[in-house]
Amino acid sequence: MINLSRTIEPEWLDELPPDDPRAMRSRRDLDRINALMMNAGLVARELRRAFPGPAPRSIAEIGAGDGRFLLGIARKLTPRWGELDVVLLDQQKLVSHETRRDFITLGWRAQPVTEDVFAWLAQSDGPAFDVIIANLFLHHFDNAKLAELLSLIARRTRTLIACEPQRSVRALLFSRMLGVIGCNDVTRHDAVVSVRAGFKDEELSGLWTAGDGWTLQERTYGLFSHYFVATRDNSDSHSDTGAR
Repeated sequence: MINLSRTIEPEWLDELPPDDPRAMRSRRDLDRINALMMNAGLVARELRRAFPGPAPRSIAEIGAGDGRFLLGIARKLTPRWGELDVVLLDQQKLVSHETRRDFITLGWRAQPVTEDVFAWLAQSDGPAFDVIIANLFLHHFDNAKLAELLSLIARRTRTLIACEPQRSVRALLFSRMLGVIGCNDVTRHDAVVSVRAGFKDEELSGLWTAGDGWTLQERTYGLFSHYFVATRDNSDSHSDTGAR
């Protein structure tokens, strides 16, 4: 029987230097995996739902990697959504000049930030964001750190949209077959680790401690994804999150 209890293990991509050829290849693999999981389409859909009228003015992606995931979302939302300020947060400096230029072409002003996510979110004078996005990022943390992270996020935004690996037998079996589509050893290792650290049912909702005034949605999506959306109920303005 396959054990589906949640387990956290180090992922090789996080430990390799950014310019290591295996790491660079694995990041390209992740573009294909995101496409198979349809995560960009899901986030774009949830953004439209959260902002049916005026577009948000600021978005932050935590664990943004090279920024190409959010760039793909931007392409789905423009031209109606333009003139946005974007922060791309990651512990490694990965966003290329070309990617920043592509954001500018769409009217999105992208600012890469290289910093630890906990330190960045905990800044008392840090800006509030209309939306914080996390794609394939939350599963890196055990439940105690994850509860802390979600609490910090709730202080800095009115809307969190997260796409994570679905922890299921089907997703685990698929993660073991990524060599078929040409993924390298780093991607194959990390995919299995990611699924084992992923989520099911309402596990993220159970770690949300921000209190009343939030609407939570959590469910599986497609064949391999699990998503979580937290929206502050009194989100009648874009800029005031109460995150002071």
